[in-house]
Amino acid sequence: MIHFSIIVAVDQNYGIGINGQLPWHLPADLKHFKEITCQTSSPSKQNVVIMGRKTWESLPEKFRPLPNRINIVLSRNKDLLLPPNVFKFESLQKTLQSLELRNLRGIPEFENVYVIGGEQIFNEAIKFPECQKLYVTHIQQSFDCDTFFPPFATAFIKQSSSAIAQQGGISFSFTQYVRKSS
Repeated sequence: MIHFSIIVAVDQNYGIGINGQLPWHLPADLKHFKEITCQTSSPSKQNVVIMGRKTWESLPEKFRPLPNRINIVLSRNKDLLLPPNVFKFESLQKTLQSLELRNLRGIPEFENVYVIGGEQIFNEAIKFPECQKLYVTHIQQSFDCDTFFPPFATAFIKQSSSAIAQQGGISFSFTQYVRKSS
């Protein structure tokens, strides 16, 4: 199956959201997210972003679908209406199989695949051996959260980390992890 990465921002308790929204406002993290998920080696290709329905619905309408990326929403709801250029699958497994076979009608050439949330999708995705890399923004404080990122220290090792930066009174760093060899 096709390899993919996860990109996420977590607080000190691995919190990722509350009431379907981000609990913090961190423009530097949003910029980092866009740079990672949009960057390709060829201008003729795009990256794929895979998200659950709740994550899709949490995106501000003016940013839906996420521009310059192939958007895939996971949902078992057969009545879910999405824009024509957004793909829907019932499961992560089916999505990855279809991407592997390159058998998506109308999908442009893609380069990288990123799982972008939320909690339920992260819990499933991180267990796949094809999940090879994590892009984690570590926020250096705790927020009131009702959704969380799963523990990953036993399966991944730190590859690199930025210096701690600060914006709007929030300290954070960008860290990349890679899956340990089995």
